[in-house]
Amino acid sequence: MTPLSLRRFNRWQAERLREDLADLYTESCATPPGGEYRGRKDFLRRLTRDTWRPGFAMLTAETSNLAGYAFGFPVPRDGSWWNGFRGPLPQAVGQLTASGQIFAVSGMVVRPSERYHGLADRLQERLLADHWALLGATLVDRTHRAARAGFQSRGWRDIGVVYRPPGPTVLRALVLPLGERTAAEPGDLAHHARSSGRRSTRGEARA
Repeated sequence: MTPLSLRRFNRWQAERLREDLADLYTESCATPPGGEYRGRKDFLRRLTRDTWRPGFAMLTAETSNLAGYAFGFPVPRDGSWWNGFRGPLPQAVGQLTASGQIFAVSGMVVRPSERYHGLADRLQERLLADHWALLGATLVDRTHRAARAGFQSRGWRDIGVVYRPPGPTVLRALVLPLGERTAAEPGDLAHHARSSGRRSTRGEARA
C-alpha cells in the first residue's frame, strides 16, 4: 500500500479544496442514475454551511491524491443540533451537550479502493481525538443503510430518530463513546465520559 499522510485543514483551507472534495464525494457515493449533479450540488451546499459553524475542522488522507476525508464541528451547548429528535434525548447525551464535550462528524468520505484498509477508522479517531471530545455524534439519512452500517461497524450506536425540515427528512442519530470501548447502552455514556475525562486530566496522550 502507498503510505497515507493525514493533514488538518481549517475552514478557509477546506473552502479552497471544495471542488476536489466534491469530486471524491461524487465518485465514492452511490447515487441514482442521473443524480450525480444533484448529489454534488447538495454536498457543496452542506459543506459551505458546515465550514461556517464555530470550531469547524477537517482531516484529509492523501497518497498521491486525495484518498478520503472527515470533517465536523463541536455540537453547540444550547442543544440546537438535536432539534427534531423524536422523544427524550438520553440524559447523558444532554449533559455532554451542555458541557460542550460532543463533536459532530458531519462528513466522512473514503475512496472505494481504501475502504477495506481501516482508513475510515483512522480518520474518525484522529478527528475526534484532536478535539478532546468525550462523545462523537452524527446524523445519517435513514434510507442510507450502508452508511449507517459502516458507522455501526466502527462502534457507533443508534440512539433514535431526528426529523428535519424541509420535507420528510428522517435521520438516524448515532453516537460514539470515546475512551473505553464497551458494550454499554446509551444510558451508560455518562460513566464512560467521566472515566475518559479522568484519564485526560492525568495528561494521557490521545492520538
